[in-house]
Amino acid sequence: MINKNFKSIFQTTDFSYKAADVVIFGAPFDGTTSFKPGTRFGPNAIRYDSYAIEYYSPYLDRELSEVKIYDSGDIDIPLGNTKKILDLFGKYQRKLLADNKLPVCLGGEHLISLPLIHETFRKYPDLVVIHFDAHTDLRDEFFQEKLSHATVLRRAHDFLGDGRIYQYGIRSGDKSEFKWAESHVKMNKFNCDSLQKDVEEIGNRPVYITIDLDILDPSVFKGTGTPEPGGITFKELLNAIYTLKPLNVVAADMVELAPNYDTSGVSTAVAIKTLRELILTIG
Repeated sequence: MINKNFKSIFQTTDFSYKAADVVIFGAPFDGTTSFKPGTRFGPNAIRYDSYAIEYYSPYLDRELSEVKIYDSGDIDIPLGNTKKILDLFGKYQRKLLADNKLPVCLGGEHLISLPLIHETFRKYPDLVVIHFDAHTDLRDEFFQEKLSHATVLRRAHDFLGDGRIYQYGIRSGDKSEFKWAESHVKMNKFNCDSLQKDVEEIGNRPVYITIDLDILDPSVFKGTGTPEPGGITFKELLNAIYTLKPLNVVAADMVELAPNYDTSGVSTAVAIKTLRELILTIG
């Protein structure tokens, strides 16, 4: 089930699975991508290039060796069977949560978040989702499909209900999605300005964080299948992540790096550094 092709700096201290608090795993799936595929290569690109950055964060004055991390590799998947693939991701998430780990998943397209959020909700029925993205992902169907990277937060709403999804950086979607959002989710368009207030409102409820890296402006992050001009800066994303520090984060994912669309490697470096700062904030 688990394919460990590469190690990464996120396993520098060689903690075993049993000893780890944070477990990273890859979900290399992009089967519903509607424009440019390639996010299936994201997890291993992050691992392979991770040796180019330091273990130490000068922003947080912490280093990765201070967190007990285990990188379990990528989940092997049967390409072409979306429901079975999502079930495999959910099954592994369920194991991590049962073992009291903090799961951090690397995508892959954004649909991989759905089974992970659902399994987290099963353990934590009062779960709140914090969603960073350029896109609403609130369509009920996309090309007549209920399961799509464009429907993932709408499907999460099916079991979470109103007022449990907080969205930031949203600047693209169908008009009907924005109208639907007004009465069902809490959306901060274009930036993350309401995040501090929302963190105070969320309080100690369990939180799932999903970061679609295309929240970033393409001038910062062009290695993605659906680049969307008008995004936030890298420093703004880091500040948003640091704002989450007081929250009770129980699981997280980071998705939509398609490394082959940025041969300079800059987008992969951005993803790696975002992952480092996320882990050092929530771990």
